[in-house]
Amino acid sequence: MPGVTKLLDRECLQDLLHGCALMGTGGGGEVSAGMRYIDEALAAGKQFRIASARELAPETMLCTPYALGATQASAAGEEHRRLPTATQAPIVTAIKRLQQHVGSEFSATIACELGGENTAVAAYAAAMIDGVLLDADAAGRAVPEISHSTYYLAGLPAAPLVLSNEFGETLLCEHIFDDLRAEDIARSFAMVSRNDIVAVDHAATLSALEHALYHGSLSLAAQLGSLMRTMRPNNTQDLTALAEAAKGKLLFKGVITACDSRIESGFTLGYIEAAGIESCLGKTARIEFKNENMLATINGVLQVSIPDLICVLNTESNQALTNPNAELGMKVAVLVLPAPAHFTTPAGLKAFGPAYLGLDQRYIPAV
Repeated sequence: MPGVTKLLDRECLQDLLHGCALMGTGGGGEVSAGMRYIDEALAAGKQFRIASARELAPETMLCTPYALGATQASAAGEEHRRLPTATQAPIVTAIKRLQQHVGSEFSATIACELGGENTAVAAYAAAMIDGVLLDADAAGRAVPEISHSTYYLAGLPAAPLVLSNEFGETLLCEHIFDDLRAEDIARSFAMVSRNDIVAVDHAATLSALEHALYHGSLSLAAQLGSLMRTMRPNNTQDLTALAEAAKGKLLFKGVITACDSRIESGFTLGYIEAAGIESCLGKTARIEFKNENMLATINGVLQVSIPDLICVLNTESNQALTNPNAELGMKVAVLVLPAPAHFTTPAGLKAFGPAYLGLDQRYIPAV
């Protein structure tokens, strides 16, 4: 591979995942789960390397590994208790199976999205195959469905893809009609696997995938994570600086007064309500989510919707609030970051804009 790759230590990786959790807008998995992947690979003597597309050869073979399901796994029912637990990490099983199918080994991985766990899954997979993590992803944020990606918008099908679960069960999916159908198949497998599976797809060379990626996203996430690590609790100036570092804005500060969630069709659905404090006193914010935060209103008036990033922070810990982990009395801030450019195109808005939420209105960028 030409060029120079950067070696990431544990603190850099932790900053990366915290920044990804922020840009994950409530989805993309927990940082704690992501760090378990990181620590497992480090304990095995593996290294984490990251590189930009220009630092890799065009013929570099890549894949996209990720976790899929609701934002929290379902409790084990009787039908699951009788099943064995796999001795090998499901993502490693899935990668080996896809390598076997395509007849080529992978040298690098791509994160399907930004999130505390899903970006870590891609980093872990790269480390375990002694490969490189590409400084890019296929969404520029976290998204609820396979078809909400730059791959889909570029007409690059997910299939063949491999799905695997904690019980060691593996599915190789070929000849799938389109990514909407791939989402249905993967979601169905997740629903019989405690809403917690992994997948590997888009096995191709860098030259075939490069045009369809959101480049530099991991570097931005790492920058934001570093800022979050040094912020002062509940500090409006620091929150504003964090938002501005990603060309966004601080929308709201408040205290959570109501929250609810449920798992439906393999997704985590729910809402958060917060009463304003400081300059937002007398205002009430409501955020509705489907895995990720979908829309935000203040006093019942829509302020922002997908594809813009609606990022909620616990302002006492200065860590991203993932769904459905809101607690009554928690102090939060809502940051709005600009949508990735590919989602603001007509095709992008059709797939992941107000219409996806059933809103009959034009998308208006909040920043």
